[in-house]
Amino acid sequence: MIIHEVVSALEKAVNPVVKVLQKSEHVKVIVLGFKKGMSLKEHKTNVTTKLVVIQGSIVYKRDTSSVVLDRYDDIDIPIDEPHAVEALDDSICFLIQG
Repeated sequence: MIIHEVVSALEKAVNPVVKVLQKSEHVKVIVLGFKKGMSLKEHKTNVTTKLVVIQGSIVYKRDTSSVVLDRYDDIDIPIDEPHAVEALDDSICFLIQG
């Protein structure tokens, strides 16, 4: 029911909603919920990560470029790469780390 919780929390949210879907010793799956226009400011990850768009459309911004990701698109996020994410539509994404 985690995805339902994220969608419900988005109704009143002013920032992206983040909830852990699954966590083990080697893998962590996070659900990210965005309303159109919400963003995650530039940051880095210290583990191998894949971003998967389940619903909506986002822009993944790197140092010198950006990529639009639509429903079912995915992208690998390199360790220590500064990046940001902005929602073009109401969106649900998975982050798979590990």
